[in-house]
Amino acid sequence: MPLRTRKDWEKKEALSLAPYASKSRESLGRKYPEESHDFRPEFQRDRERIVHSTAFRSLEYKTQIPLNSSGDHVRTRLTHTIEVASLSRSLCRSLSLNEDLAEAIALARDLGHPPFGRPVEQALDQLMQDCGGFGRRRQSLRVVEQLEIKYP
Repeated sequence: MPLRTRKDWEKKEALSLAPYASKSRESLGRKYPEESHDFRPEFQRDRERIVHSTAFRSLEYKTQIPLNSSGDHVRTRLTHTIEVASLSRSLCRSLSLNEDLAEAIALARDLGHPPFGRPVEQALDQLMQDCGGFGRRRQSLRVVEQLEIKYP
């Protein structure tokens, strides 16, 4: 069986995704120009970049909801993020939308969360009011656009 190429995946998207779905071949490009990969579509590459990032791995050490418990029942941002990504992929499959794009968005959305949950986020927002405040969504974008740069 031959390997599927990026063009094969793009053809599959064109045939199987809803007309209003975002297709990989219609990507608006990257902040840092790069050549297309022979085997992986753009949104799949985005998803994999996120999964292999330092920021994504650090979600394992951030609690989602600070509790006085330990052991098997501690909720981490990583666990929550994987669940959100799974749900996103399932919904997109049902609606004929781009699963790779939705999963990349779901995986990246919590990268900007500070440790210790919402109380620390609120404290950071108060401390940073003179600089525009702190927002986890803006910080997530900063992480993927500036802090995780793997390019010259």
